[in-house]
Amino acid sequence: MLSNVSPTVSEAWYNRGNALRNLGRTQEAIASYDQALKFKPDGHEAWYNRGIALGKLGRNQEAIASYDQALKIKPDYHLAWYNRGNALDDLGRFEEAIASYDQALKFKPDKHEAWYGKACCYALQGNIEQALENLQKAINLSPDEWREWAKTDSDFDGIREDERFQALIQ
Repeated sequence: MLSNVSPTVSEAWYNRGNALRNLGRTQEAIASYDQALKFKPDGHEAWYNRGIALGKLGRNQEAIASYDQALKIKPDYHLAWYNRGNALDDLGRFEEAIASYDQALKFKPDKHEAWYGKACCYALQGNIEQALENLQKAINLSPDEWREWAKTDSDFDGIREDERFQALIQ
């Protein structure tokens, strides 16, 4: 009988977690996602949203572990790959971040945020060519957004004076 109840109970905990996260009550949201996962351990969205909440608290290593759990269940979950890349980027693990962004792009090639994330990682590594190439792709997909972001994003400070970078953000 419990198996008939579990999805509903899991869903209630999951929805509670989302509501708490939206209210900025992040720690409580994580606890709710944990409860949802007790009833439905294969809930990829609960793992994913748990990762988002952990990331908001700066607990990037734990966030990565949550994204990894979501990806074990749903390997083509581009949002989990993308946010995993962000957490790795925040930890300065640029090669791993780029690999995660690449996975997100494998499943959603027009994920302009992932192209931008890759550009940032490459810029922080001093790889100007790859930074510019990926920034160009992000700008092609969402010109107003990424051109403006790149103008002030400190990730590009190392290449800011490059003429090609200047041309891209004009």
